[in-house]
Amino acid sequence: MNKFKFLFVLAIFATLFTLGNTEVKAQSSPVLYFCEEYSSTLGEIGISDRFTTGFLTVMVKASNPLGLSDVSIQFDKYNCRTNTFEYYKKFPYTVSPSMDYVYFAGDDLSFDTPGIYRVFLLDASNRTVASSLIEIISK
Repeated sequence: MNKFKFLFVLAIFATLFTLGNTEVKAQSSPVLYFCEEYSSTLGEIGISDRFTTGFLTVMVKASNPLGLSDVSIQFDKYNCRTNTFEYYKKFPYTVSPSMDYVYFAGDDLSFDTPGIYRVFLLDASNRTVASSLIEIISK
C-alpha cells in the first residue's frame, strides 16, 4: 500500500510540475517572411513561402523597434550535392532604428533559379537578426 501511495503522489507531482512549466511559444520576434509585393494601401500581397522565379518582397516584423540602421539581406542557396547552404547573394540597405515593420523590395531581390533558399536579415556586424526558408520553383 505504501508503494502505491508513493507512486500516486509521484505521478501527481510530475503532472503538476509538467503543467506548471509548460509554455508554448511561436517564433520569437523579429519574424522574416515573403510576399509578392507590398502596397501602402493594401499591405502584403501574396504571402507565401513558395514562389516562382523572379522578384519578391522580404518582410520583417518585430514587436519592438529593431534598433538597426545598416542591414543586409542575404540569400544562401541549398546545394543538393553537398547537403549544405552556399552563399548566393547579398544586398545592403539602410533603415531607421525606430522601425519595427519593414519591407525590402526592388530589382535586386530576385530569385533567378529554382531551389531552396535561406534568407537572412543581418545587422552591420553580419549577425543574424531574422531568417527564413523559401522554395523557388520554375514558372
